[in-house]
Amino acid sequence: MSETGGEGWGQSGNPTSVFAYEGHQGPEEGGMKNEGEMQKGEEEGQGKEEDEDYDSPPERQIVVGICSMMKKSKSKPMTQIMERLCKFEYITVVIFPEEVILNEPVDKWPLCDCLVSFHSKGTNERFPLDKAVEYANLRNPLLINDLNMQYYIQDRREVYRILQEEGIDLPRYAVLTRDPDRPEECNLVEGEDHVEVNGEVFPKPFVEKPVCAEDHNVYIYYPTSAGGGSQRLFRKIGSRSSVYSPESCVRKTGSYIYEEFMPTDGTDVKVYTVGPDYAHAEARKSPALDGKVERDSEGKEIRYPVMLTAMEKLVARKVCLAFKQTVCGFDLLRANGHSFVCDVNGFSFVKNSMKYYDDCAKVLGNMVMRELAPQFHIPWSIPMEAEDIPIVPTTSGTMMELRCVIAIIRHGDRTPKQKMKMEVRHPLFFELFEKYGGYKSGKLKLKKPKQLQEVLDIARLLLAELGQHTDCEIEEKKGKLEQLKTVLEMYGHFSGINRKVQLTYLPNGQPKASSEEEEGPKEGPSLLLVLKWGGELTPAGRVQAEELGRAFRCMYPGGQGDYAGFPGCGLLRLHSTYRHDLKIYASDEGRVQMTAAAFAKGLLALEGELTPILVQMVKSANMNGMLDSDSESLTDCQQRVKARLHEIMQKDQDFTEADYQKLAPTGSPSLVNSMKIIGNPVRTCDQVYALIQRLTSQIRKRLEDPKSADLQLYHSETLELMLQRWSKLERDFRNKSGRYDISKIPDIYDCVKYDTQHNATLGLEDTLELFRLSRALADIVIPQEYGINKPEKMDIAQAYCLPLMKKIQLDLQRTHEDEAVNKLHPLWFRYSRGVMSPGRHVRTRLYFTSESHVHSLLSIFRYGGLLDEVKDQQWKQAMDYLSAVSELNYMTQIVIMLYEDNNKDPGSEERFHVELHFSPGVKSCEDEENVPLGFGFRPASAENQEKQTNQGSLEDLSQDEPDRALPLSELISIRRSPMIRNRKTGSMEVLSETSPGSSKGASYRLFPSCSRQSPEIKPTGLGFEGCSMVPSIYPLETLHNSLSLKQVDEFLNAVCEDSSDAHAKTMKALSVLFDTSSQGYGQAHTYPPPKALSSSETPVRPPTHPLCLSSGPPSTVSSAGPSSPTSVNPSNPAIHFSFSE
Repeated sequence: MSETGGEGWGQSGNPTSVFAYEGHQGPEEGGMKNEGEMQKGEEEGQGKEEDEDYDSPPERQIVVGICSMMKKSKSKPMTQIMERLCKFEYITVVIFPEEVILNEPVDKWPLCDCLVSFHSKGTNERFPLDKAVEYANLRNPLLINDLNMQYYIQDRREVYRILQEEGIDLPRYAVLTRDPDRPEECNLVEGEDHVEVNGEVFPKPFVEKPVCAEDHNVYIYYPTSAGGGSQRLFRKIGSRSSVYSPESCVRKTGSYIYEEFMPTDGTDVKVYTVGPDYAHAEARKSPALDGKVERDSEGKEIRYPVMLTAMEKLVARKVCLAFKQTVCGFDLLRANGHSFVCDVNGFSFVKNSMKYYDDCAKVLGNMVMRELAPQFHIPWSIPMEAEDIPIVPTTSGTMMELRCVIAIIRHGDRTPKQKMKMEVRHPLFFELFEKYGGYKSGKLKLKKPKQLQEVLDIARLLLAELGQHTDCEIEEKKGKLEQLKTVLEMYGHFSGINRKVQLTYLPNGQPKASSEEEEGPKEGPSLLLVLKWGGELTPAGRVQAEELGRAFRCMYPGGQGDYAGFPGCGLLRLHSTYRHDLKIYASDEGRVQMTAAAFAKGLLALEGELTPILVQMVKSANMNGMLDSDSESLTDCQQRVKARLHEIMQKDQDFTEADYQKLAPTGSPSLVNSMKIIGNPVRTCDQVYALIQRLTSQIRKRLEDPKSADLQLYHSETLELMLQRWSKLERDFRNKSGRYDISKIPDIYDCVKYDTQHNATLGLEDTLELFRLSRALADIVIPQEYGINKPEKMDIAQAYCLPLMKKIQLDLQRTHEDEAVNKLHPLWFRYSRGVMSPGRHVRTRLYFTSESHVHSLLSIFRYGGLLDEVKDQQWKQAMDYLSAVSELNYMTQIVIMLYEDNNKDPGSEERFHVELHFSPGVKSCEDEENVPLGFGFRPASAENQEKQTNQGSLEDLSQDEPDRALPLSELISIRRSPMIRNRKTGSMEVLSETSPGSSKGASYRLFPSCSRQSPEIKPTGLGFEGCSMVPSIYPLETLHNSLSLKQVDEFLNAVCEDSSDAHAKTMKALSVLFDTSSQGYGQAHTYPPPKALSSSETPVRPPTHPLCLSSGPPSTVSSAGPSSPTSVNPSNPAIHFSFSE
């Protein structure tokens, strides 16, 4: 920690003046300027004589009076700043005693030339602002903070009015003023997911603030789609600043401001001005996130310095001048690429920042001297400092700067996805369809609790009528209605994340009976009701996502540190200071969004419910198919592939050599092995069907057993529901003609994997055999649905992944712009007390999606021509490894990391270095010994192995400062998560592949190598009830660690050619192979390599480049909310992203 004396304030390190606590006289010892503060020339000579003249004060001192409650005037920040202020040679500080302020008339108060006075609450009494105004009128001192404006600061309505008048951005808001005598007479209309205040509608999430600024009970209300309820903020009590409440209704007494919720990335920025030209900014974890206050070893709330953008500095200036408060604190929200002011606190000092204490004293002292000292002819100046640029080590022994981390991650463990279709004709369904505007498009999605309740009410009503009158005219099938009722009644409450009902208008009824229907189509219009349920993230999935998030911290420099009991100090500090430019995107599926929220919880060491984290941290990216896919609109290529796949899998004979060529033309070992297990596909399907029949028979017997009546399966499922999902698969898998529906194989594997993992204690026979066979079938059907040969795989992958690939390219291009924006203040390092993270910004982009996008993206990297396997041995090994991976399970990750070598020429290809990593996700239930292994995480690249000597090895780097990347040759144990700290679980470890003495081929396992236990499970003597050990996740394996940015950029350019050229080539290749005719896809769009990017705010854009960037704030302003890519214009295949992405 930097001592005051270390800054040269005085020979002893103590201030050269003491405070006068009574009267207005200065101290006996004159405040003297330290040598480092003195002017050049004559004053230097005078400074040398200061020791001799130490007891001789100047003839006239400028007296600065501190008029506030004693708790504030004796606080550590005030003491530190006033000590420094006293070092100005002609300034004396006088503190007004609290008893004088409260009890004496103002003409008896001490005299002063400059007054620092501000309103606050004392221990027992409030500060008498009226008396301070009276004193200022009487003595007319220089006011550091205007006193009359402090009345306005106590009323949030006035604060917002002044901000609006000054043109300062603030959240959209409305004021609800209630008469205390007639609270019911107010213009408030409350809906389920919104409120309307004075005609202004605020959909949830929205914020409710009391109009009195002294009342800190601010509530945030969440939408039902995210779980509902509210977060209740309050003035810090111990280590809490907010608490989550299930209450969703707004308060009915009192006056409030209602405002739009601004989705930040989980941190608030507190700005502290000292005059219009100086602003210090700090970040703290948002109290709305999980309500836990982060504290350091001394019990202080952890905050970090932040560098403001030029626009934010302008806002700070405006706030300071508008409220006439020289020393002023206010809150900034960084959201949607902009900064919004949401609160102005008035007089406020930074706590525990030596840097700020120095700056504040200098600015205030110079301000006082400038205003009051001309008559004394005292000169003053402000010194300037230089900046440092730190670097970090990489695995190849060189020193580079981590600039960007991009990860594409599949969602976590989920319940089986289920779907039921039924044709409905009852007038009640048509009325519901019309009520919610179904006739506009012919389709309707019902997800809100109120809507699902209406569907349930109709089902109950029809079933009641059927029960009373068997001959009544109800065409809906009783069995289907019962299933509809049962599913909608699950869990005892509705959540839009779990279930949805889709209605489609059929003008002439259902055209063709499905395999489930026995009767032919009826005449007249009808509605096709599709009920979808299941597919929600399980508790195990939450644990997996959270643990993976926690492990991800270790990829960032400083990851070895201990931060409030957790690893990954480097990342946490980086994130809170906005040197971490983080955005988390998720598709709009509930399981994907909750995975993203749980991951963010682990990554940023958050606590509490996922709902507040989801609302604030996760952005939906479903605007243009970037992370979502419309499963109902398959491409022509996909339809042909599925048809061929079904044809091959319907042959009642063993696979021939020709079949192997047709089904596995790439020669993938995982495919070939599965085909060998299957042998005859129809016979294997017969076995699977028989096993399903045996399984449903066992479940029925269990249901007849009274002991099993109340048996609860995993995640609140009942035996009835389990039977329903297996019976449905039994019906759908084989049709009346005896042919098998191959498209049901993934569902069968999904269900048996779930039951093997979570319901094994039921002891159902033959489930492992069903798992083995269905997995072999699924290992063929699932990957091959995304293309059988390479041209098909690329065609389908481009259809799924084009927007995402363009976004990844944009992320990489944008990283090396705006180098100087948002770097820490250059002097921060001197005052940081050995903080473990260097001053730089790292861009992190996390994309959470489903299986289709992960398969497609991996296909693009494998088959898109990134590298030549013949020429590049590391890439060949990587491709062999990927070919042996049979399943891209839950939590599969594809990670791209970008480093910058600051020693290389900015135009050199060697300046930017890209690494590509991959993990197949969660470990499966069996065959662990047969799992292919890669070559570790970040192994030493071949060309560097010879170069690495003791000088460049990471063993030596581990002896450096703590600001370093994780060394690869140490065994590092990472602490357990707090949520399972009381359970017997293994720790996550980074495993060394080599001995500490060797740097050659060094690599490590980054992620957990043990199973985690779900919070739901109670340990028993024989394992766990519900068999819910949470499977661990395979470690990241490096596919390549010596790519250049130019290589990757040119590769992405090539695969992103969404034009007739790319499609024509694919179709031509397919037509040669399979005699299919090619189709036209419109005009080609050229996609030339991008020009060198400038370091200015906007990149150089070639006119023909289809990646259109709109102007906006710099990338390092961490933004969130609806800044997702805009939808694709059908007339222009170029994908447009906002500049803040």
